[in-house]
Amino acid sequence: MTAHPLMDPALPPEAPLAMPVQDLDARPAPRGALPPRRGTRIARAVAIVLALAISGGLTREMHAVLSVASLTSVEIVMLVLFATTITWIAFAFALAVLGTAALLRRRLSPPHFLAPRARPSTRTAILLPAYNEDPARVFATAVATAEALADADVHEAYDVFVLSDTTDPDVWLAEEAAFLAIRAARRPRARIYYRRRPKNVERKAGNIAEWVRRFGDAYPAFVVFDADSVMTPRTLVRMTLALERRPELGLLQTVPLLVGRWSLFARLQQFAARVYGPVMATGLAVFSGDAGNYWGHNAIIRTKAFAQSAGLPHLPGRAPFGGPVMSHDFVEAALMRRAGWAVEIDPALSGSWEESPPSLVDLAERDRRWCQGNLQHAGVLFARGLHPVSRMHFAVGILSYLSAPLWLAFLLSGLLLALQAQFVRPDYFAADFTLFPIWPVIDFERALGLFGATMAVLLLPKLFGLLVALTSGPVRRGLGGPLRATGGVVLETLASALLAPVMMALQSAAVFQILAGRDAGWKAQRREDGSVPWSEIARRHRWHTALGLALGAAALAVSPAVFLWTSPAVVGLLLAIPLSGLTARATPRIAAAGLLRTPEERAAPPMLVRARALRREIAAALGAERPAVARLLDTPSLTALHIAMLPPAPAGRIGVDPAFVVALARLDAAESVEEGLADMDRAETVALLSRREGIERLLDRVRPPAPQAQAA
Repeated sequence: MTAHPLMDPALPPEAPLAMPVQDLDARPAPRGALPPRRGTRIARAVAIVLALAISGGLTREMHAVLSVASLTSVEIVMLVLFATTITWIAFAFALAVLGTAALLRRRLSPPHFLAPRARPSTRTAILLPAYNEDPARVFATAVATAEALADADVHEAYDVFVLSDTTDPDVWLAEEAAFLAIRAARRPRARIYYRRRPKNVERKAGNIAEWVRRFGDAYPAFVVFDADSVMTPRTLVRMTLALERRPELGLLQTVPLLVGRWSLFARLQQFAARVYGPVMATGLAVFSGDAGNYWGHNAIIRTKAFAQSAGLPHLPGRAPFGGPVMSHDFVEAALMRRAGWAVEIDPALSGSWEESPPSLVDLAERDRRWCQGNLQHAGVLFARGLHPVSRMHFAVGILSYLSAPLWLAFLLSGLLLALQAQFVRPDYFAADFTLFPIWPVIDFERALGLFGATMAVLLLPKLFGLLVALTSGPVRRGLGGPLRATGGVVLETLASALLAPVMMALQSAAVFQILAGRDAGWKAQRREDGSVPWSEIARRHRWHTALGLALGAAALAVSPAVFLWTSPAVVGLLLAIPLSGLTARATPRIAAAGLLRTPEERAAPPMLVRARALRREIAAALGAERPAVARLLDTPSLTALHIAMLPPAPAGRIGVDPAFVVALARLDAAESVEEGLADMDRAETVALLSRREGIERLLDRVRPPAPQAQAA
């Protein structure tokens, strides 16, 4: 006799684990010094010396370009801006050199490599945090992962948790319906659990921390997924075995590849990540050593190490700089390394994927949150006891967003310098005696040489990535051969050059808004190709077009030469609306030509194929024609599950929930349940569905009257 699915608990027995909040001003007692790595020290020294040599040489050349005569105040500003931005670019170039050398010499092999047939003994949880995501997508990932683990006969060591922070009532009820359906059909194969928090306190970091405090003691390790993450059992097993083999290892981060999108914008990102990504990621891994970083997903974490050292405090002040830590992953990695745990990035671990934003608008929406989170790290940068490389991760993250307004300021300074030279007369009679007037003069020949050198520093990492990709037979064939791979690099470089000024404007605006005190909030990501309407694209980019017109007009008013100098930025800004709109759509002709193709597109991994198929199956099972509340009320098993999963009312509760009271009043005043629900806002609907009393009131309204009532 098969047990009814509701006889199984929605969650395993609780196993609480303390997770104290860390004090950033107190140096914790480390668990013990990690063994030094001579190779890592040498790599860091090489990268730093190379970056300083390049940035110093180019800055000196820029000084020579500007200092034909005495430097004006505008030229001094330009020189400072150039030195700051070129240092950031030079450091990225140095990492690319490290990565290229390591990959070409095949000296970077995973130190924890074990036979793929080895079986882990550590019980590991796989966590899928979700916030108003498509339930079919989330549960398809959960089921595909559980199935693959069962097929590999390692499912007894892994449990899958869907951890919902969803606030949309329709999505919440759809999650429960999806969980009920997959558990009834697939529960015997692997364990999948589902939990929803009533309030998404501290966002994703709070979601994970709540799981640690409730269940962490039963799982020595956990793996964090995003809603669009996929990982193979082979990769999951190797990560678990790495923690078993190396007791000092606290966190191991994979480098997920971008897959699964068909818009031109997404395919540009996927191609870039596949060709250039390994070089940059390997360079970062070599440089970081055991003080690596964490990107919030596709990583395995030692649970007790995380609980003991990564409890996040609230930063002082109000949002956007104060309050809960937004980009929690960087801080958690730094705190774990501060406590003496190794944090490593392993680019050699394949079988780890995620999806990319389908459009520039969607990337900008996500990037706005990342910008705020990285700027917020200024409050953590000087916390006591951090490893120097951890501080470097914070500094690089901050500079990666500040570089956009710095670039914009450099561009405007150059335009101002040209205006000064064109329209301002030299001052022959300054207050302080000078033999020559203060007059902006530029060495144009040296300027052309400097431009070429700067472009080389920017573009050579792309060529390094292409070179490394072509040395691998499977990757070379997956890219369509050398000619198509080279054509893809050319196309991606041209597209990136056009989109770069728009990204500059978007990130600059984000920085200015954050500095002005505007909080980015947290919205669910849009993950569908071609789903951005042209009206939204025009609204988002109208100011970029206006900036391009103003910049172009000002440059042309100076001279045609200045206009040509600013034309790369001007053209990208003028074309912001058509570029953003067209790249958000699929491009069958480019795909048919074999350009921008990746190995995962040419031969999709079985895990990705299965996850997509399951997503379609679950979406079809849920259906879109029925309102979620109607499905809840006329499906007894779903109603029972929903009620069973509601958190108990706290003992001695004092006070009244206004949203719940208003929801009951609207329901009682309405002619039907549908009318009452239509009158409620989201908060009132959630309040009604979050209490047993509210569900019973809904059921009373839809139940047929008793026979004696009909007779009366």
